[in-house]
Amino acid sequence: MPKSASVNDSSSAFDRFALMSPQEIWDGVVIRALHGERVTLGLVELAPNSVVPEHSHPNEQIGVLVRGSFARCRIGDEEREIRPGDTWRILGGVPHEVETGPDGALVVELWSPPREDWEQFERLEPRPPGWPA
Repeated sequence: MPKSASVNDSSSAFDRFALMSPQEIWDGVVIRALHGERVTLGLVELAPNSVVPEHSHPNEQIGVLVRGSFARCRIGDEEREIRPGDTWRILGGVPHEVETGPDGALVVELWSPPREDWEQFERLEPRPPGWPA
């Protein structure tokens, strides 16, 4: 099971996004992930006008947009523009894709089961996330 990439003691129940090593999942898409036994919680920062290409995975995914916008978010056959406070739910195996707006986006998302496939991505040096300020 993957552990959070943080300088904190991995035996602690507490951590901070600011101390976690981010991972670039796609060009302009950086995540800080906290992995539990049954879920992964992620703080995702998407650069302005970035694209998360169509993909799917067996993990169920839910999220909320904290800041910025998705100019286009497609989940299966549904497509919407997403603004702060909007949420989404993606069942496992459903294709989805996103294009951010000119200000980028900050998202909090949850996956179940945990995203063990992210272990393949390089861990970057810790740096302050875009939230909290």
